Amino acid sequence: MAFRRPSNGRSPLVNPQRQITSFFSKSPSSASSHSPSQSPSPILSNSNPNPNPKLKPKPSATTPSPLQTKSGKKPALVIGQSPSTPASGAPNPSYGDEVVNRRIRVYWPLDKNWYEGCVKSFDKSSGKHLVQYDDSEEELLDLSKEKIELKEQVKKLRRLRRFSIEDDDEAAGAGDRNGDKDVESGGDDSADEDWGKNVEKEVIDDEMEDLGLVDEEEEDIKGIKPDLKRRKRPGMKSDSVKKIKTESPKNLSPKSNTNSAGEKASIIVDSVPVGDQVDRFTAREEEKFRFLGKNLKDANKRSPGDENYDPRTLYLPPEFLKSLTGGQMGKFYELFEMDAHVGAKELDLHYMKGDQPHCGFPEKNFEVNAEKLARKGYRVLVVEQTETPEQLERRRKQQGSKDKVVKREICAVITKGTLTDGEMLSTNPDASYMFAVAECFDGNQQYDRIYGVCVVDIATSKIIIGQFRDDSECSALSCLLSQLRPVEIIKPKKLLSPETERVLLRQTRNPIINELIPLEEFWDSEKTTQEINKIYQRISNQSVSSSLNASMSSDSKDYLPEVFSDLMTERKIGSFALSALGGTLFYLKKAFLDESLLRFAKFELLPCSGFADVTTKPYMILDATALDNLEVFENNVNGDSKGTLYDQLNRCVTPFGKRLLKAWLARPLYDIDSIRERQEAVAGVKGANLPLALKFRKELSLLPDMERLLARIFSCSEANGRNSSKVVLYEDASKKQLQDFIIVLSGCEVTINACSSLGVILENTNSKLLHRLLTLGKDLPDVDAVLKHFKNAFEWMEAKNSGRIIPRDGVDNEYDSACRTVTDIEFSLKNHLKEQRKLLGDPSINYVTVGKESYLLEVPESLCGSLPCDYELQSSKKGFARYWTPAIKRYIRELSEAESEKESKLKSIMQRLIGRFCEHHVSWRRLISTAAELDALISIAIASDLYEGPTCRPLIVDPSIENESPFLVANNLGHPILRNDTLGDGTFVPNDVSIGGSNNARFILLTGPNMGGKSTLLRQVCLAVILAQVGADVPAESFKMSPVDRIFVRMGAKDHIMAGQSTFLTELLETASMLSSATHNSLVALDELGRGTATSDGQAIAASVLEHLVNKVQCRGLFSTHYHHLALDYQQIPKVSLCHMACKVGMELGGLEEVTFLYKLTPGACPKSYGVNVARLAGLPDDVLKKAAIKSEEFETMYGNKRNQSNPTNKSMTPEIPVFFQSLRNCLVDAHCSSSSNALYELQKRAKILLEQK
Repeated sequence: MAFRRPSNGRSPLVNPQRQITSFFSKSPSSASSHSPSQSPSPILSNSNPNPNPKLKPKPSATTPSPLQTKSGKKPALVIGQSPSTPASGAPNPSYGDEVVNRRIRVYWPLDKNWYEGCVKSFDKSSGKHLVQYDDSEEELLDLSKEKIELKEQVKKLRRLRRFSIEDDDEAAGAGDRNGDKDVESGGDDSADEDWGKNVEKEVIDDEMEDLGLVDEEEEDIKGIKPDLKRRKRPGMKSDSVKKIKTESPKNLSPKSNTNSAGEKASIIVDSVPVGDQVDRFTAREEEKFRFLGKNLKDANKRSPGDENYDPRTLYLPPEFLKSLTGGQMGKFYELFEMDAHVGAKELDLHYMKGDQPHCGFPEKNFEVNAEKLARKGYRVLVVEQTETPEQLERRRKQQGSKDKVVKREICAVITKGTLTDGEMLSTNPDASYMFAVAECFDGNQQYDRIYGVCVVDIATSKIIIGQFRDDSECSALSCLLSQLRPVEIIKPKKLLSPETERVLLRQTRNPIINELIPLEEFWDSEKTTQEINKIYQRISNQSVSSSLNASMSSDSKDYLPEVFSDLMTERKIGSFALSALGGTLFYLKKAFLDESLLRFAKFELLPCSGFADVTTKPYMILDATALDNLEVFENNVNGDSKGTLYDQLNRCVTPFGKRLLKAWLARPLYDIDSIRERQEAVAGVKGANLPLALKFRKELSLLPDMERLLARIFSCSEANGRNSSKVVLYEDASKKQLQDFIIVLSGCEVTINACSSLGVILENTNSKLLHRLLTLGKDLPDVDAVLKHFKNAFEWMEAKNSGRIIPRDGVDNEYDSACRTVTDIEFSLKNHLKEQRKLLGDPSINYVTVGKESYLLEVPESLCGSLPCDYELQSSKKGFARYWTPAIKRYIRELSEAESEKESKLKSIMQRLIGRFCEHHVSWRRLISTAAELDALISIAIASDLYEGPTCRPLIVDPSIENESPFLVANNLGHPILRNDTLGDGTFVPNDVSIGGSNNARFILLTGPNMGGKSTLLRQVCLAVILAQVGADVPAESFKMSPVDRIFVRMGAKDHIMAGQSTFLTELLETASMLSSATHNSLVALDELGRGTATSDGQAIAASVLEHLVNKVQCRGLFSTHYHHLALDYQQIPKVSLCHMACKVGMELGGLEEVTFLYKLTPGACPKSYGVNVARLAGLPDDVLKKAAIKSEEFETMYGNKRNQSNPTNKSMTPEIPVFFQSLRNCLVDAHCSSSSNALYELQKRAKILLEQK
C-alpha cells in the first residue's frame, strides 16, 4: 500500500520521553497475530513463519498470499484486516467519469477477498468501467452492481526492497540441487537469531537501482521479481547490521524538565509514525512500550515529578530487556522503533516490511544522513559492528561464549557541536562552538558574579578558556554569547542563577542544552586537574617522538600545555574556568572525543579573561546590543549576513580566512600600535602590490578548509571511535582517509609556495606585520624539508587514485625490511633452481605456476626416474612432470609469511606517515594561520576599494600625547554599507562629524524630522569607528580619532518577552549598562531614549541620562531625540553641540506640510519632528491627516499654556525673564566653568534691572 504523510498525527505515547533503540523482540506465539479479530501483535516472532522459501503459505481470509489465485488468477496482498462487507441490501450509487484514475477495492465473493486496482476508463455506452488490478489484469465492471470501495488517491512513495542471499557454500550446494535458482525470502526481519545457521541474509547493492526501490503497492502484489534478486558477492560478509540511535534535542527553557508540545524533546511530536504507518504501528507501540506512559521513570526509577529526575536515562523493565534480540540486516545503518519514525520524517526514509518500525540507509550515505540529523538538533548515537563472524566463532570456541551475534558497540555520538565532517560543514565556514559555563554568584556586590567558560570548536581542535567578573546584567557573558553563537551549551544542573539562564536563552539561537550533574559529571577544578594530568600523561607515554610535545612547557610537568600550567599555578583565579573545562571533558569523553581533541588541541585564553593583562586593553568591546543594533554579523530582517558590516568586508577566499576576519570584527583592536601595524599591512597589499596579492588569492581559492582538514588528520593519527581498528566497515574508510591526507599535503605545498611567491612584495613595503608573516622562520614556518620528505616518500596522485601508498625505498624501515625478506626468499628460490639444474644436469629445468600453485619444478619425463624420493609430484603434462622439493616447500611457506607481513606493513604505512606528519603539527597550524591572516588582510584591502566616494586611511592618535580629550573628526563621511544602487532614485549624502577634542563639544544632540536620517548617522559613525580600529580604510576624505574602548548603542524598539522584559524596560536596561560601564574613552549612540513611556517621564529620563553622560562620564556620543525642549536646555552649554538633519518644508494642497529630506547634518536645533508628514508618506487617508495636523497644533498650544500656568508670575514677566532663568540654569549646570563667579555677578546685575522694570 502507498505511504502518505498525515496533516496532523499523534504518537500513542502520552508523555515525552527519550528515544530508545529496540532490537527485534520475541513472541511466545505467532498464531495469534493472524486472527482477524485482534490487532497486530507488537511483539514479533523469533521463528521464521516460512522457513522454506519455496513452500508458499496458504491463503487466509485476511492475509492472502501473493501467489493465491482468484479464479486461477494471482490476488493482491492486503495489509491489515479486511474491511467490513457492505450490507447486501444497500444499493450502490452509479459512477461515471469522476472515478477514473481513482484507486478501488473490489470484493470477489468466490475468493472471499478484496483486490485492489485502479479505474482506467469509463465506457458510457455500456456504463462499465475498465479496472486494472494491481497484478496487471484488467476487467470491465458495472460498479453499481459490485461491492467496491473507492480509496483516496495518494502519491506513491518508494521504499527499500530487501533481498535474500545465500552463503557461498550453501549456494553452491543449492546450485547443484536446484540449478542455481535464487531463493525468495519468506521470513520476517526478526525471524533469524542464529547467524551461523541462517541461510537467508540481506544484501543491498550500492547503486540506487540495486537498492530495489519499488512502490509498496506494486511489491505487495507482485512480490520480488527474479531479475532483481541478488546473490552474495565475493568478499561480502554477513551479520553486518549497523544501528543509529537518535535522541531528540532539548530546547533551552527556564524549566529544562518541562517539554512543551513544540519541543523536539517530545517523542509525541518527533517520533510520530509517518503516513499510513500511524495505523500500522500505533497499537503495537501502545502495547509494547507501556513503560513510556504513566509509569515513565529514569534509570534510577525516579518519576518526572522528582526534582532529581534525569530525562537523559530511561528505566527498562526486566521483562522488556529479556525480549530483545539481534538481527542480520546487511551492510546498512538501521533505525528501529521510534528512531525509525525520526528517520522517516527527517531523512525521508521508508519503512520496511514487518510489524516493527524499521528503516535504514547504506553505509556510503552515513555522513550525509548523520549530519542532517545533527543539524536538526538530534543527538545521533552510532552503533558499529566491532567483530567479524570469524572472530565471533573464535571467541565462542575459546571462551565458551553462547553469543549468536557479533559484538556491536557505541562508537560515536554526533551532535551539532561534535560534527567534524559532512557536506554542509564543508560549505559553511562558521565555527560550531560548544560553550561550557560555571558560575560563582554573590549578590552583595555590583560585580557580583564570576564566570568560568570553556569554548570548543571540535572541527578545528580549538579550545578557548577563561574566567571573568561580570555585572548584575551579565553584560560580558551576553557579549561573548552574541559573538560566538554556540550550537551547544554545557552547564551544571540547577547551579546557574536565573539571570544567567535568561542570558543563555536570549543570546543564543536554539542550541542543544546539556545539563550535567555537578561534581559527578560537571567536575570541579580538582577533579578536572586530575583527569587532565591522566590524559596528558597517557598521551606522553604513547608518544614515540619527543617532538610531539614541542608546544608544551618544559617544567616538571612537561606533558601539560602551557595554558594548563598557568591555570594550575593560579588555581584560585582559574578554578571556575577549570570546572567549565571539566564539564566539557566529561561530555566529550562520552562522545569518544576527549583524548583525540586534547592530543593536538590549540589552546587560547579568552580575551576578557582574568588571566589576560586587562590594563593594556588590547581590544575594543562590542557588546551584544551593539552587535545587534549595528548589524555587524546578522541583519535585523532575517538574521542573515547580507547587508552587514561583515558581508561588506568579507572578500576572503578561504574558510579559515573568513573565520579570522569574523574574529577581528567581533574584537576590533584598541592598542594604537597594533592598529597602525595592521593599517600598514593593508596598505602593503594595495597599489603596486595588488596584482601579486590577487595572484596569491587565486592560488588560495583552490584550497579546501585546511584548518578543519588538519584537525581531522590529527584526530585520526590515533585510532578511536569510528576510526578504531576493531570497527568493521564495508566501505573503504582508509581510502577516504588517504585522500584527505594527500589533500592536506597538497594544500600545505600550495600554501607555502603561494606565501613564498607573495614574499616579493616585501621589497615595496615597510610593513612590520607583512615582513613577519612572509619571512621564513618567523610566522611563516620553514616546512620545505618536511614537505620534500613526504613528496619523495610516495607518488601522491597515484596513491590518491589507487587508495594505497606504495612507499619508495628508504622511506619506511619496517616496509623496507619486509620487502628485503621477500627478496631474500625469492633469491634463495632462484639459487635452489640453479642447484637443481646442476644436480640433474639439465639447464632447461624451470619454475612454472599452475593455478594457485607456484614455484613448481618442471622436469622432463626422461629425468623423473633419477629424482630423489623426497620430491613430491604435484601435476604433470605431456612430456613433463612438476615437483616440489622439501626446500621449495619451506621457501614457499616462508615466502607466504613474508608477503603477508609485507602487506600488513603496507596497510599500516599510512598511519605511520600520518604520525610523522603530526609530529610537526605546530608548524602546519602556523602555516595555515599565516595564510588566514594574509587572506583577511587582502580582503580588507579589496573591500576598502569598493566604497562609494572618497576613502582614506584613518589617523589614530593618542590624545594624552597631544593634551587632547578623546575626539573624532570626519570630513565627508560616507556609509560603509549603503550604496547608491540600493537607495532608489537618490544618492547617499556624506556628512562632516566632529565630536570631542579641545575645539568641539563631546556630545551631539541631534534633532530633525522623522525619517530624516538620524539613526543612519548614528550607525554610520559607529561603523566607521569599528572599521578604523579593525585596520580598514574609512569612506571619508579624512578621518582622525583617538581610540574607542567600547561602543554603546541604544537604538530601535524591541522587547524580550521570554525574559519578562517589556520594550521600555529593555531600553532602560541597555541605558543602565551604558551609565555603569562607559568610560572617558567610550562612544555612546542613543537613539530616541524615553519614547516608550509618557512624554513627561520620557523627557525627564532623557534629560537626566544626557546630563550624566556629559558631565560625569564625559565620553563622546551622539544623542538623537524628538524632545525639542532638550535642545532649549542645552543652547548655551558648550559641551553639547546642537545639530539637526536638514530638511525643506513646503505646503501641499490641502494645507498639509510637505517635507523634503536633505539628510545633511546641520548646526542648530530643528523646531518640529514633522510626524504628520511621515503619516502622509505611509498613505494615511487625507481626512485623518488633516485632523492629525489640527490636533498637533492644539497639543502644542495646550502644552505651551500649561507651562505658562505652572508659574503664576509668567503673565507679568517680560520676554527677558525666561532668558535670564535660562542663563542662570546654564551657569549652575556648568559648575566646573572657570568664569562661573563672573557669570553669577552679571546675572545678579540683570536680576536687579528686571526687578526695577517690574
